[in-house]
Amino acid sequence: MNKTQLVDGVAKQTNLTKTNVEEILNTTIELIKKSVKKGDDVTLVGFGTFTKSKRKARTGRNPQTGKEIKIPAMTVPRFRPGKEFKDSVR
Repeated sequence: MNKTQLVDGVAKQTNLTKTNVEEILNTTIELIKKSVKKGDDVTLVGFGTFTKSKRKARTGRNPQTGKEIKIPAMTVPRFRPGKEFKDSVR
């Protein structure tokens, strides 16, 4: 499912316009991004938690040449699914 399909599905189930649903979805995503960027966790009970995580610097290999390369430390977003979400997928 892509974003357009999600917007269509929510619009049908809620009787809101696709424009309103898309605006709400975009705003929700932006708020999650901003909160995680600041270092705050975003927990949606029953769905999961969005967090900010640090990766250590490490050594990797270029798959074409086999030559070692240094991969710098970086901060990445993480998502931990909640129990209810995990159970619904099983």
